[in-house]
Amino acid sequence: MKKIYYYNNYTDDIIESQKQDYQLKENYKWIHTNIFYKIFAYILHLLIIAFAFLYAKLWLHVKIKNKKILKGEKGYFLYANHTQMLGDVFNPFLICFPKHPYIICSSSNLGIPILGKILPMGGALPIPDNIHDMLKFKDAIHYYVNKGNPIIIYPEAHLWPYATFIRDFPLTSFHYPALEDKKVFVATTTYVKSKIFKKPKIIIYLDGPFLKDNNLTRKENMQILHDKVLETMQIRSKLSNYNYVTYKKKD
Repeated sequence: MKKIYYYNNYTDDIIESQKQDYQLKENYKWIHTNIFYKIFAYILHLLIIAFAFLYAKLWLHVKIKNKKILKGEKGYFLYANHTQMLGDVFNPFLICFPKHPYIICSSSNLGIPILGKILPMGGALPIPDNIHDMLKFKDAIHYYVNKGNPIIIYPEAHLWPYATFIRDFPLTSFHYPALEDKKVFVATTTYVKSKIFKKPKIIIYLDGPFLKDNNLTRKENMQILHDKVLETMQIRSKLSNYNYVTYKKKD
């Protein structure tokens, strides 16, 4: 029997972290320049890649299509649908290899026991809990993307496991690529019925690049990028042919 999730709207938290109300500590740092921190982060990056490869291939059965479009690319924004609890943490490291991706996420993820403590060193960029820290967050995105690192964004924001449809997302998700002169790519996770396993196989399609128009305003660029990314995801999502989980709107 398939699992059924009931929801009120697309902003519902279908899966909640163990510390959903976790907040960042005062003076939280998004940019780390300490040499020892960098050494440990580099080692962790190698370990993550090794684990990501094994997890993706042996457990999730992931295939990545059209990866050639990222060859030679530096410092870009990659938008993806949010449908895997661990896969959405580790798959970007395979998609962006050999580049080190930085993933924008909710601060609640840092409250996860043990794993939450090392997420920032692995590349997590938690969204600030207050307006005061937004400038530091913005500076961090500017710093990393201009260093050549991919910035991963899940515009749907909320994890819906194995969802085969795309939930609409806000314009605010495109604030940063509308500011930076960087390319935008799309990674759409789709689910295909497996002949062997109960869980579906995962095929991730890459598309892009999309570019902002320097003749338009920031808000106009946000709208254009939003529409292109949403349309691309919706088209690719139709390649899914198996609903491992069913979603039903509450009456």
